[in-house]
Amino acid sequence: MSKRLQTGWAALSGFLAVALGAFGAHALKASLEPALYQAYQTAVEYQFYHTLVLLFIALTDKLPQAGLNRAYMAFASGILLFSGSLYAMALSGERMLGVVTPLGGLALLAGWALLAYTAIFSDRR
Repeated sequence: MSKRLQTGWAALSGFLAVALGAFGAHALKASLEPALYQAYQTAVEYQFYHTLVLLFIALTDKLPQAGLNRAYMAFASGILLFSGSLYAMALSGERMLGVVTPLGGLALLAGWALLAYTAIFSDRR
């Protein structure tokens, strides 16, 4: 994936994190039960944190691109699965959607592991 495309996706994720955070604070807080609202807020927080990592990966040229691409895809998948399942659960009230959340967490962990591996063990190419 090109740096330009990676940066664009990171920017889109950041935009969505702000929009979804504002939507939650202004439109959902009063209508969701506290546990579902907390799940929604957790989704926004994790999306924000990992959007910053996507942006870092997109803008760095100090590490091998192949390793960065693998880490980027793991983080992007993790955001989709982790935050996406929590958003869906909070908005629908369907708690069974929460079974997907740990898969997203594993993808986020894989992203961090791949980024660490790339930084520590890969030669600059």
